[in-house]
Amino acid sequence: MQTNFTDIQRDDPQIQVMDENLRKCVHCGFCLTACPTYNLLGDERDSPRGRIYLIKEMLEDGGAISDEVVPHIDRCLSCLACKTACPSGVDYQRLIDHARVHIEEHYQRPWFERLVRRLIAGLIPHPGRFRLALRLAALARPFTGLLGERLSHLVAMAPKSVPAPSDMDRPQIFPAAGETKMRVALLTGCAQQVLRPSINEATIRLLTRLGCEVVVGVGAGCCGALVHHMGQESEARKSAQANIESWLKIADENGLDAVVANASGCGTMIKDYGFLFAEDAVWRDRAEKVAGLSRDVTEIVTALGLSAVSGEPLPTVAYHEACSLANGQGVTAEPRNLLKAAGFTVRDIPDGGQCCGSAGTYNLLQPTLANLLKDQKIAAIDLLQPEVIATGNIGCLTQLAGGTTLPVLHTVELLDWATGGPNPIG
Repeated sequence: MQTNFTDIQRDDPQIQVMDENLRKCVHCGFCLTACPTYNLLGDERDSPRGRIYLIKEMLEDGGAISDEVVPHIDRCLSCLACKTACPSGVDYQRLIDHARVHIEEHYQRPWFERLVRRLIAGLIPHPGRFRLALRLAALARPFTGLLGERLSHLVAMAPKSVPAPSDMDRPQIFPAAGETKMRVALLTGCAQQVLRPSINEATIRLLTRLGCEVVVGVGAGCCGALVHHMGQESEARKSAQANIESWLKIADENGLDAVVANASGCGTMIKDYGFLFAEDAVWRDRAEKVAGLSRDVTEIVTALGLSAVSGEPLPTVAYHEACSLANGQGVTAEPRNLLKAAGFTVRDIPDGGQCCGSAGTYNLLQPTLANLLKDQKIAAIDLLQPEVIATGNIGCLTQLAGGTTLPVLHTVELLDWATGGPNPIG
């Protein structure tokens, strides 16, 4: 693709990255069939190739952003299936992330859209606020007809009950059972510890059982992905900086083998911390060190080796591959292999790994498309007739649970059960 940036624009390091990626696009169209929104809408502007053209024109122009451009950028899931499919090596993640920052800084959204985004950014990354908001939403459920379509949708997505906070999410150290083979810091996250605290509990039990010392660090919190996906880069950096300081302090005190994420969206974000601070001379090296330590929990369990499997009869599992895990991190074999080694019968969903529609804040901001994708995913799962659905991301788990009566569990909850932990199905 030919670009037409000015010399002044090319002096900007971020534009240099964008220009490099834009020029790699050869218009081949392999990304089209991989893109869920293009498959749903059939509009070239809602495909990766179409969005690349829109981003190119928006950045080259450098002026006011058209009202017609923003919806097409907003409708991108950031599932990165296009990045996996691209034969030319276009790093679409860089393009769409920068486009969102550019829109956030240079475009005035309608007031109600700004309000919704501020609510999401101000509540979900903060567990205490988020827990309170969910409880208030449960009280507001009988009055959804008075709230308007958008707020009614947000209230309807709130669970009917909210689990109590887990003591295991407090800063502390969990010693390994027996010989210590590894020392890791666990990201307890924000939304996950509110919506499903049992995931962190299962992760800690599993890792300590396999020989990990697990540290929940003081000051670590939201990874920054949620606000990053809305273009709020400065807020994302604040969250990242708090995590970097917490984990490097742990490393300085007694060493650290890995930073473990059990929400794949968070893991993808942490592994990208180096790029987030690429132009920051103060934070760059520290961010790159943390990014290099980041591992998905299934990568760590694979390295440790799954042992002491109970051998009891276990259910058939439909494994939903989270986009952030497969396309964002390239972790595909580990979860399946671990579930099989634990004794589960694992079946892949026959939809080519299409996004479920969760995609961070997508199901909150684009509910119509998100629900269509969820319905497609559930229909594909039903063909398998599984007894349980497994996934590695809290967003996917919540999204799928809203469309089925089957138990939807995190991979580590099943692995914990198979190695001596409680039955998560009940």
